[in-house]
Amino acid sequence: MKEIVADRQLVAYCGLYCGACKKYLAEKCPGCHKNKKASWCAVRKCAKENNFYSCADCRLYSNIMECGKFNNFFSKVFKVLFKSDRQACIQLIKDKGYVAFAQDMAAKKVMTLKAK
Repeated sequence: MKEIVADRQLVAYCGLYCGACKKYLAEKCPGCHKNKKASWCAVRKCAKENNFYSCADCRLYSNIMECGKFNNFFSKVFKVLFKSDRQACIQLIKDKGYVAFAQDMAAKKVMTLKAK
């Protein structure tokens, strides 16, 4: 099993931190940016088409929750199941940058900030 490390390349397009994901750590997933099987993900597709490293780079919406690709049925289910606050993750990336976000998430050993 891999160790949790701070790595900017493990920040997912939607703001999750793959570096602390159980599937990534168990070597069952290469992480969002390298996962060719994740072509179903609308967030990933949009970010790649617009050359965004993540939704934090998007300037189309002043509030990321206005984006139907980011704020969709799947994300709402994910939020409930995992108490995930991807919006807060995106805001943290905007505020601190990718490296600091990866460092924070690795230090906390979490793939997402928890919804309140």
